[in-house]
Amino acid sequence: MTLEGWKHFRSGKVRDLYTNENGELLLVASDRISAFDYVLPTPIPNKGKLLTQLSLFWFEYLQEIVPNHIIAKAVPAEVEGRAVIAKPLNMFAIECVARGYLTGSGWVEYQNSQTVCGIPLPAGLLDGSKLPEPIFTPATKADIGDHDENIDFDRAAQIVGVENAQTLRKLTLALYTKAHDYAATRGIILADTKFEFGTDESGNICLGDEALTPDSSRFWSANEWKPGGSQPSFDKQYVRDWLLSSGWDRASAPPELPEDVIAKTQERYTTAYTLLTGKALI
Repeated sequence: MTLEGWKHFRSGKVRDLYTNENGELLLVASDRISAFDYVLPTPIPNKGKLLTQLSLFWFEYLQEIVPNHIIAKAVPAEVEGRAVIAKPLNMFAIECVARGYLTGSGWVEYQNSQTVCGIPLPAGLLDGSKLPEPIFTPATKADIGDHDENIDFDRAAQIVGVENAQTLRKLTLALYTKAHDYAATRGIILADTKFEFGTDESGNICLGDEALTPDSSRFWSANEWKPGGSQPSFDKQYVRDWLLSSGWDRASAPPELPEDVIAKTQERYTTAYTLLTGKALI
């Protein structure tokens, strides 16, 4: 895509980044969807707009805890609604994950060692159980096609430094707790989420990338939550479950998504947005 005044910088799994002569970044959220560290060949209509608008909602709601990278919401008309102008950050080379419930890769590890990222947990928990308290479970950042790796706090400290790791843990858990408590008032359980942080030119730690979207979080129905298996959700777990049942080996190019999976995924994302913001997507 050619945008006047902006030069394409690079593309990630979901976002396309552009830069201008002032060094600002234009972050454009596409309709691409990724799962198991692969970009799927089938887009989800309007997903990029939803991710952008929901992130803006959360950035504003959480700004008293940590500043964010947003400079302006006014963007070129071609990408209106699905892009923001942001300041460049020197990103920390870890993903900051908070878990309040046991599921996903955490559940897999727990079954083997009764720990998650080296953190001991009580015996007898089930898939979907609420944890005694939220935990910080960082991961490495993988390139497209590679796999993120859950790591313990000591490994995170080796990567970003002890002081930074302690600060990122504190911020991650504070953001998760405030967002979890708000989501609960909207009938949604925020089971876990991923944040990415960086430092600006003044050395201040800022929240970057996206925040608390169905791409980066697990949103469960509070009314239907029942530990012991897969939970009714408003996120891309539906896509993950379909991929796991499709026979895909997770080592080759992923398959196209059927129309019904596309529609149901779009419906789940839209429901999450509407419930959390109280607004319809424009």
